[in-house]
Amino acid sequence: MACTAGRIANLMIILKDISLRRGVKVLLRSANVTIQPGQRLALIGANGCGKSSLFSLLMGDLGADQGEIEGMNNLRLSHMAQEVMATSMPCGEYVLRGDSKLANLRDELQQLESAGDYSAAAHVHSALENIDGYSAERRVDRLLQGLGFADGASARPVNDFSGGWRIRLNLARALMTPSDVLLLDEPTNHLDLDATIWLQQWLRQYPGTLVMVSHDRDFIDATCQRILHIEHQQLNAYTGNYSGFELQRAERLANQQATFEKQQRRVGEIHDFVRRFRYKATKAKQAQSRLKELERMELVAPAHIDSPFDFSFPPPLKSSDPLLSLSLASLGYGDTAILSKVDIQLRPGSRCGLLGKNGAGKSTLLKSLVGELPLLAGERVTGEHCSIGYFDQQQLETLDLQASAALHLQRLNPGAREQEILNFLGGFNFRGDAATSEIAPFSGGEKARLALAMVVWQRPNLLVLDEPTNHLDLEMRHAMEIALQTYEGAVILVSHDRHMLRNTVDELLLVHDGVVEEYREDLEAYEKWIISSYKSPDRQSDNVTDNSRKEKRQQAAVHRDKRRPLQRLIEKTEKQMAAAETELQELQALLSDSDLYSEARKGELADLLKREGELKIHAGQLEEAWFEQQHELEELGG
Repeated sequence: MACTAGRIANLMIILKDISLRRGVKVLLRSANVTIQPGQRLALIGANGCGKSSLFSLLMGDLGADQGEIEGMNNLRLSHMAQEVMATSMPCGEYVLRGDSKLANLRDELQQLESAGDYSAAAHVHSALENIDGYSAERRVDRLLQGLGFADGASARPVNDFSGGWRIRLNLARALMTPSDVLLLDEPTNHLDLDATIWLQQWLRQYPGTLVMVSHDRDFIDATCQRILHIEHQQLNAYTGNYSGFELQRAERLANQQATFEKQQRRVGEIHDFVRRFRYKATKAKQAQSRLKELERMELVAPAHIDSPFDFSFPPPLKSSDPLLSLSLASLGYGDTAILSKVDIQLRPGSRCGLLGKNGAGKSTLLKSLVGELPLLAGERVTGEHCSIGYFDQQQLETLDLQASAALHLQRLNPGAREQEILNFLGGFNFRGDAATSEIAPFSGGEKARLALAMVVWQRPNLLVLDEPTNHLDLEMRHAMEIALQTYEGAVILVSHDRHMLRNTVDELLLVHDGVVEEYREDLEAYEKWIISSYKSPDRQSDNVTDNSRKEKRQQAAVHRDKRRPLQRLIEKTEKQMAAAETELQELQALLSDSDLYSEARKGELADLLKREGELKIHAGQLEEAWFEQQHELEELGG
């Protein structure tokens, strides 16, 4: 792990009265937040709210219009570059050079040994040993393997790889860089599920401070202990992961009338679905999943009340049963079969999620299903009324950059009325000029939304979706989940977003070792299986070798240094809990006064009841923070 967090144990990052503009748009206004050392934070907020600008501010690439940042000057910073670099440098060397000190020592050593100056080279050897330089290539190989690169990839030049794989190299390079603070912007965007799970494990062991922008809620839940939400030009901090943020924010919004009305509409939709399909065998699983959603709906739904997205899949015009099937099919390219003896039957209401390691053949299966890839053997049969809606990342490259979003839909259905198209696009947050102007300036997320809108617009009865959530923010993903839950057609889905899989599919298929078979376990079991696959005997023996006595002493010092501020934080939280409890008891004593409920003291009663509600929420947040701090202390051996 490329970080020595013990040396920064007492350094906090403090943002004081930060105001930030981009052009005429105010992103932050007098915002304040304190980041404790070693915390793992997820930075979330609507597109364009200022997440990337805040990253630039932390990196020093952008100055604040007002306010100051304390604590960053003495910290080693690593960040994941978004630009795609083209170089003939071997990718293993590219990743290794994320550690500039190590790379400089290796270069110096090579020069000294080439010149025959072995006396000076001995000092460089010692310096390399002190920074664990001789394990560097092994660490690079582990990073590349974990992020899905094939064996031997480290020797291939960077420019051999496509843009998405180069982004993975930038991620590996950031993880290789020794750091006290790690900034990651959408780290899972170009990863498959297996690599996402590996990265999740890596980050959970990272001892420094992590600030991450991500739209993958399961990934946030597994890696982060605090949420920073940019809203109304402020930085609002929430204790806990994304699920906790949803509940806390929902509590704050629950009394708003608009929230209540939208929530009740969704509750009515769920009740209607359950009433119609609860006892229908093909829909029973979906009905049960709606009931589970309903259990937490009352608190969670309000957290998304201000979502700009609101769309649904229109019911298919016609259908067939089965819609599509493959029988004893061999799938692959040219003469090379990747999958053999594939038998799949997709019927109305089928909901399948595909699992499998990178390169196992998931995309090959999807391309064969939609007819983009001819079968090498076997049979593909489509129903008379089968209408396929296919989405993959290549769909974004086929968009006409000089056309508007409205024109894209008009071309698909020339008879559609203009207002109908504009209303439909509004559900995908394309409104005004965004719907009628050319799409050339669109971001990756906006193009992905348009490609999805085009799929929905065609009213398919079979959805084939290959990583549809890449570039989509949390609110759009939430809207897509809701839309898929009420979709009446069939779905087959590949996604690294486990929350999307868990809430939209009923059946899991595992693609591995050249076959496709039903996976009878759940996603949690799959995650454990993936994690175990990275624990080879060689790696375990390496760990034994690496843990020298010197390292153990250093680790013990790091643990002591990390525990001290955490223990002080727990003491502070306990004092706040006691103060809140005392105030609440005093308040409840006042509320027990029967005279308080007279008409003359109506205003005073309302104020006291409001304060009581605020105190209960505050006490609950303090208790949750205390449990989180205790858990963290236990993880440190406390």
